Amino acid sequence: MHETTSEPLEVDFFRYLDTERTASALTLRNYRAALQSFREFRGERFQSWRDEQTDDFRAWLFAMMKENLSRATIRLRFAAIRSFYKYLVHRRGLAKSPAANMQLPKAERKLPVVLNISQMEELLSLPQKLRGDKPKIAWLAARDTALLEMFYSCGLRISELRMLDVKDIDFISESCRVMGKGSKERIIPIGGPALAALQSYRQAAAVTSGPVFLSSRKTRITQQAIDLLLKKYLRQSSIPFAISPHKLRHSFATHMLDAGADLRSVQSLLGHASLSTTQIYTHVTRERLRQAYDGAHPRAKSTPA
Repeated sequence: MHETTSEPLEVDFFRYLDTERTASALTLRNYRAALQSFREFRGERFQSWRDEQTDDFRAWLFAMMKENLSRATIRLRFAAIRSFYKYLVHRRGLAKSPAANMQLPKAERKLPVVLNISQMEELLSLPQKLRGDKPKIAWLAARDTALLEMFYSCGLRISELRMLDVKDIDFISESCRVMGKGSKERIIPIGGPALAALQSYRQAAAVTSGPVFLSSRKTRITQQAIDLLLKKYLRQSSIPFAISPHKLRHSFATHMLDAGADLRSVQSLLGHASLSTTQIYTHVTRERLRQAYDGAHPRAKSTPA
């Protein structure tokens, strides 16, 4: 853990998040930025976190709203502040949190962008179609096929995919063991095409232990490399919009629900702590059903009287 503040209470808090809560590097970075943002807002008026009052946080909230910061950014910053004060109350004897009962802007509910099934099938086929007669490294196309198949088959986060080790894949039970957010482990089934792609890739690249997905230098693939290979294949596809690796996870969830999977099962597969996080995909499914209905039913739209 990198401590970037000399404020003792913050140092203790981030040590607690890192060692006891096993918070991700992204969480630690976002929380540090949030606390620093408030201290910078207060400037010379800031003396100690113990002295700050609810009105100080209201003033910060109004200042962020005047800057037209997104609701998501504001809520993330207050999540950090509230977590920090919760720690101070439970571990450092503070009487109460000055930010606990503040009214915040409601979260924006943006529907995830997803690929339809034909677009997904096109994307999955591209590594083999584009590999050429004499690829520089023969097994890279097999790796890319396996990587994309695993994204879609298991609905993994990019961090979960790149951290998979060979020992995490069970070809007998056709499943993989994934370590998700908060060091929570889950077992996810792997579909037949993804299993076959994994087997072909492992044989082609002689992957017998250690990381599943390798770079051309035979080290664990980076998140940036995965982003770049996805962009490469998208440029060669007919898909008319940009997608991130996370959109493949959105597509997995939406297609599962479209096909009749229950919400609790999809929640478990995705590793969501809260069912409300998974429920956004039901809105996507309802919207897709509405579009299908409007496009197909002869009396879907009202006619003028």
